[in-house]
Amino acid sequence: MLNLVLFGPPGAGKGTQSQFIVEKYGILQISTGDLLRAEVAQQTKLGLEAKVFMNAGNLVPDEVLIGMVANKIDAHKDSKGFIFDGFPRTEVQAKALDEMFKERNLQISVMIALEVDNEELTKRILERGKVSGRADDQNEDLVRQRVQEYETKTRPVANYYQAQNKFQSISGIGEMQEIFANICSILDKYI
Repeated sequence: MLNLVLFGPPGAGKGTQSQFIVEKYGILQISTGDLLRAEVAQQTKLGLEAKVFMNAGNLVPDEVLIGMVANKIDAHKDSKGFIFDGFPRTEVQAKALDEMFKERNLQISVMIALEVDNEELTKRILERGKVSGRADDQNEDLVRQRVQEYETKTRPVANYYQAQNKFQSISGIGEMQEIFANICSILDKYI
């Protein structure tokens, strides 16, 4: 079973690459961003709570995300594996994910980090905002705050997986297919 954490800041291309990976390897994508947006769109209690944090450019509390992820995993027990896009974002979440997996006799195979500089990220997210209409992608100050939040709170998660010898880093700048080929060269070692 292939269980992958696709890691990187907002705008690094995780969603795009996740789609390619899902198609090639037949694993299920778990995007906390998509889970959160669905909850917000449905105006559930969880979605409304999460929206307050998202609109302020802050991370949604761990217990909210972990609960959603656990439910998704349990609903797809027959999957060939999972790709986590945008999760875990903190070391607490990474440890909780490992514990949740351990209880299910699973483990993370590898973390692949897409590396993109902050100016390129800001440009990409603002462009995405024009196309998607997402309000959180159209405000440059909020975008820069999200990127900074990633640098201070999320980037340290890489150290957690480095300590387990599960961390790989590649450039997230270039042609999408070239980046995907680099990802596949790593993933094929775990098949």
